[in-house]
Amino acid sequence: MQRWATTLVGLAVVVLAVWLVAHNFQPPRPIGHDPSPHPSASATDDGGGLMFALGGDAGNSGSDAGPMLLTDLLGPDLRVDAGTGKMLDGTAVPALPLTVPRQVRFGVILISYAGAQPSAAGGSRPPTRSKADAQALAEKILPTAMHDFHAAVQEGDGGSSDDIGSIRLGVLEPAPEYVLFTLGVGAVGGPVDTPRGFWIVKRLE
Repeated sequence: MQRWATTLVGLAVVVLAVWLVAHNFQPPRPIGHDPSPHPSASATDDGGGLMFALGGDAGNSGSDAGPMLLTDLLGPDLRVDAGTGKMLDGTAVPALPLTVPRQVRFGVILISYAGAQPSAAGGSRPPTRSKADAQALAEKILPTAMHDFHAAVQEGDGGSSDDIGSIRLGVLEPAPEYVLFTLGVGAVGGPVDTPRGFWIVKRLE
């Protein structure tokens, strides 16, 4: 009789433990941005270029730095963009440090060339200058851009703007992303080669 009582008590404890676990269970919630398209998504959205991880309550991280991205879990030398693409001097694009912002607002001076992707605001006539001439022009404009970005914008091609808006980390190709996201606020960088032409950029925020 005592053995049955012990067995029943043990079974009751197991059932109670299972019930408590099931009662308090919450499915994992995504942390980071949702890669699915959103009706209000703009050209600056990353379009799901970065995967998002699963975790607990993403909205209560206690930080105002925004939601955690999967790339936040990687070390500074293990960023997924490390070593891909080339800088203007031919060296590999360095890994972005984890301290870079997740979003920046910037202005851009575009110097396009024959064969580059057309700019949406570039007009109907494609550029006829060679890539070498475009690079030389960008390097000539750079000193002006350093002390008077607005004046330098006037020398750029269609698509150049003092304030082109905000862009999230993970949208641009590695080289222009590295140049832009490692700038301090108010600093000018470039020129950097992009599929759209050479960029000189100014970080606004």
